[in-house]
Amino acid sequence: MNTPVEGFSKLTKTQKIDWIANNCTKDPKGTKQVLEQYWNMDPRVQKLHDEFIENTISNYYLPFAIAPNFKINGEIFAIPMAIEESSVVAAASKAAKFWLERGGFKAEIIGTEKVGQVHFIYKGGTEKLSNFFISAKPELLKSVATITQSMEKRGGGINTIELRDLTDKIDGYYQLHCTFETLDAMGANFINSCLEQFAKTLKEQALLFEAFSEEEKNIEVVMSILSNYVPDCLVKAEVSCPIADLGNADMPAEAFAEKFVQAVNIAKVEPYRAVTHNKGIMNGIDAVVLATGNDFRAVEAGIHAYAAKDGQYSSLSHAKIEDGIFRFWIEVPLALGTVGGLTTLHPLVKLALEILQNPSAKQLMQIVAVAGLAQNFAAVRSLVTTGIQKGHMKMHLLNMLNQLGATEEEKRKMVKHFKDETVTNASVKEALERIKSK
Repeated sequence: MNTPVEGFSKLTKTQKIDWIANNCTKDPKGTKQVLEQYWNMDPRVQKLHDEFIENTISNYYLPFAIAPNFKINGEIFAIPMAIEESSVVAAASKAAKFWLERGGFKAEIIGTEKVGQVHFIYKGGTEKLSNFFISAKPELLKSVATITQSMEKRGGGINTIELRDLTDKIDGYYQLHCTFETLDAMGANFINSCLEQFAKTLKEQALLFEAFSEEEKNIEVVMSILSNYVPDCLVKAEVSCPIADLGNADMPAEAFAEKFVQAVNIAKVEPYRAVTHNKGIMNGIDAVVLATGNDFRAVEAGIHAYAAKDGQYSSLSHAKIEDGIFRFWIEVPLALGTVGGLTTLHPLVKLALEILQNPSAKQLMQIVAVAGLAQNFAAVRSLVTTGIQKGHMKMHLLNMLNQLGATEEEKRKMVKHFKDETVTNASVKEALERIKSK
């Protein structure tokens, strides 16, 4: 039975493993073997991984794959993807090949502005606070000069600081709403450092502002933190071609285009469908974000907030037919970095960026958005033609056979058998039993 432990973080790695194995698992020896078999054979690499986070006892592997043949703005990319879900890489690759022959993907940056806020409580007159902010703003900027100096030399820094009155939502609630340009860095540490200094200076300047009463001088800073909602750090990716070029064996070109647009429109108005629709987009986006050492949780949160920006959760992608041309596009907020964090520490992250020709943050935004659009195209294309299960379950077949303990020879026979058969758990078990009995 699991019991509380004192000072777990102070234990050595071996002691942590012993405690977990003995207190939380039924087979301590087997537990240790599983944990150790996922350690890197190079002690230096393992030490690097151990120090990424706290209380590390092993590594959790995800497949690191490549989706080739992405033509983006005329240049060909092989895109690294880290993901565990069957069919994602295959679907993205299939979409990339499809559009390679139809002009490829176009991508453009709409904006790169990021946001941070100082949230505070002020008990007093709003006009008086506005006058104080005007007088304090130069001091706020001056107080972060040493923090912003390096970023400004490269062309980034603080774009704006504004005072926002939110007392209609919470009594006495105001904020400093700040925008930043962080160039090739994701910028979280830079932004948070600026915000915390703003908060300190705000309180100091309030104590000196003569127009304030004693109560008004005591501004209460609640918190200072960046926002992962970045609607002005936006990228657009799209594909287009004459409807006639969409033809395939599953459906006539015009019928396919019309049905595809209908499917996207359904995701625009039906939140239950929109969530799954957008999840498919995130299959592509998250896989590249993770492979390149970026924060996929922040990206997920920001993108889903953007999907609900008009008051109802809706499709992130759009499609239309106009003058005989099929267009499919996406606009998503992406705060990404290609310097700092894991980008300079994790060997596979460095390799992933090298495979992508060491992109700038703007270029990576475009690549990631294209991966999401490609994944969405592949998913919707399957849904409106053959159905999603035919291709997905074929890709899932090997996982099922591994779970059932199939030999390599049995796997070969099963793959051949299911080339033209429907894959289900029951049909796979039945077919494998027949092969084993021969």
